[in-house]
Order: sequence, then C-alpha cells, then structure tokens
Amino acid sequence: MFLKNAWYVAAWSDEIVNDLQQVKVLGEKICMFRNSEGEVIAMEDACPHRKLPLSKGRIKGDNVECGYHGLTFDCAGQCVWAPGGGRIPSAARVRPFPVHEKYGLVWIWMGNAAIADIEDIIDIPNFDSPEWGINRGAAMELNCNYLLMCDNLLDPTHVAWVHESSFAAAATKDTPLRVTKTDTGVIVHRWMMDHEPAPFYKKVVEFEGNCDRLQHYEVRYPSHALIRAVFTPAGTGGVEGPLHENTFVMDSYNFMTPTTEHETRYYWFQLRNIRPDDEELSAMMSEDVRGAFEEDRAVLDAVQIGMDEKTSPHIDLGIDAGQLRFRRQLEAMIAEEAMVDAKMSQ
Repeated sequence: MFLKNAWYVAAWSDEIVNDLQQVKVLGEKICMFRNSEGEVIAMEDACPHRKLPLSKGRIKGDNVECGYHGLTFDCAGQCVWAPGGGRIPSAARVRPFPVHEKYGLVWIWMGNAAIADIEDIIDIPNFDSPEWGINRGAAMELNCNYLLMCDNLLDPTHVAWVHESSFAAAATKDTPLRVTKTDTGVIVHRWMMDHEPAPFYKKVVEFEGNCDRLQHYEVRYPSHALIRAVFTPAGTGGVEGPLHENTFVMDSYNFMTPTTEHETRYYWFQLRNIRPDDEELSAMMSEDVRGAFEEDRAVLDAVQIGMDEKTSPHIDLGIDAGQLRFRRQLEAMIAEEAMVDAKMSQ
C-alpha cells in the first residue's frame, strides 16, 4: 500500500532524454521521455490495444508510436492515429501523469491529477545558494520495502554499529533521543556534547579538538528525509548554544521512491556550509557517503529477507519510537485516501 496523492522522485533530470524509457513508481510502469521543447512527459506504459509497453515503441515528433500496431498517442495520452482507417476507439488512451522538474530531479504525482500542486514539493533552503556546496551520487537500487529505509533514517542509533568507520562515535550508542511529531512527518534528534568528531566529519570540520554534535533525523510523508549534521566546537552547541563561527552543517536530503513492495530507488544529495567551490571535497564526500549508504543497503536488504522469512514475531525497542509514529500516521493517511477514492468511485 502506498500514498498516491504525493510527489515522488521518478528520476534525476539528466536521466530523462529524447528517448522512450520505462520507470517504475509505486508498482506502476511509466513511459517517460522529453518532447521537442525539452519538457518531461510521463504516461502509462501500456498500449491499450494489446498492452505492449509504449517504451518499446518510438517517438514520432512529440507523439509516441506503439511498436506493435502503430497506435499513436499525444503527450496528453490521447490516441491520435490507429490502423484500419476507421474511427479511433474512445478507449484508445493512456493515463498521463503530472511531472515537474526541481532540484535536478523529476518529480511525479501518482494520484488524482486534479489536486497535484507543485507547491507541495519539499522546500530545500540553500539549494541554489553560492555559499553552500553540494555533492550527490547516482540513485541506489535497494531490495527492500521503502519503509525500512524510512525507519533507518529515523534511527540515529544505528550509526554506532553500521557506520563504525564513518558516522559513528561513542555517544551515538546511548545518548537519549528526542522525538517530535510535526504536521509533515517525524523528527528524531539529540545533541551529543564534548566528544571526538566521527571519522567522516573529522576530515571536513574546520576546527580542532572535541565537538558538540547535533543529529537531526527527519522523515516527511510519504518518504522524504532531511538528515542534518551540526558540528561545533565543544562548549558552543546544545539547544540554546551560541554556535561557533566555524560550525559545520551538512544537510543530507534523501528521497525514497517505492518501485515495488520489495524494491526502492533511493536518491540523495548533501548541502554543506563550507568550501562551496571545492570539487575535490565534493568528490571525497560523495565517495564516502556512497560507501556508508552501501553499508545501509547491505543491512536493509538482509532485514527484508529476515522479515519475509521470520518464524517468530519481531520486537520493538524504545529507540524505535520515531519510526513507529511515522508508520502509524502514514498508514492512517493511506487508509483515508483509499476511503475517499472508494466514495468517489461509487
């Protein structure tokens, strides 16, 4: 079950070209391409005649021609030509999907197109700021349900064991967590005071000695996460801390797109408040972050197998409070959406 009235990432912008390709989102196959104006077009990837994927056809001008019998569809999904010379059947159409490009990503709306509003796409401060650097990597394919990654991104504690060589520090094992429920999602956060910076961050912070560190793990409905890392010299952090002029901030944005019930495509990039034009730093951070995410993937792929094959119930711990709140609210949103859809179809 998925929340359909929401924006999901379908692709990086540079992945969509003037050629037909199939993209999976929420278990549905979508045919995507760029038209002659450079706009991204998305439509159901199945010709209504014999259901050959339209992505196996060809582009004709700004139309899509089925590779089986030549039925041709415009960018709105309406058939404009069919073989036989007679009237085009009224059912000869495919569903178009609203799309929008922002932050170098192609966003797609899988629900009721009439209520799709691009203002609902997540807001990312500093994305275009010349004072902030950015690094990113290719999308990752995960063999697990998207909610397992959402759980992971509401779980600051796991870094102590999964990311020993990158994000871990002694304080990440048992410093108490605070959970905050918002209108858009759930935040799990904590300040950890006066300890040595974790290995990954030790290479990039611009001060010596111990630090005060904020872990801010936030997931917004349906499956978008902001992980904010703040490192400031010891004695300058905390909820009301003055924060030092050399404070390091990294905002990691993570977008989990369910492709099927057991597969997820994971898009990510980081913004940082230091050395915006340092390409060597960007490359190093991308490589190290990708390595840490590979550690997550190995664990979560195995967790999915464990959940599928379990012979006894799994348990929850106190540190799971954020994940459980997120799942409960998302489940309620999905149920409400299904109820509304059922009433509209009557």
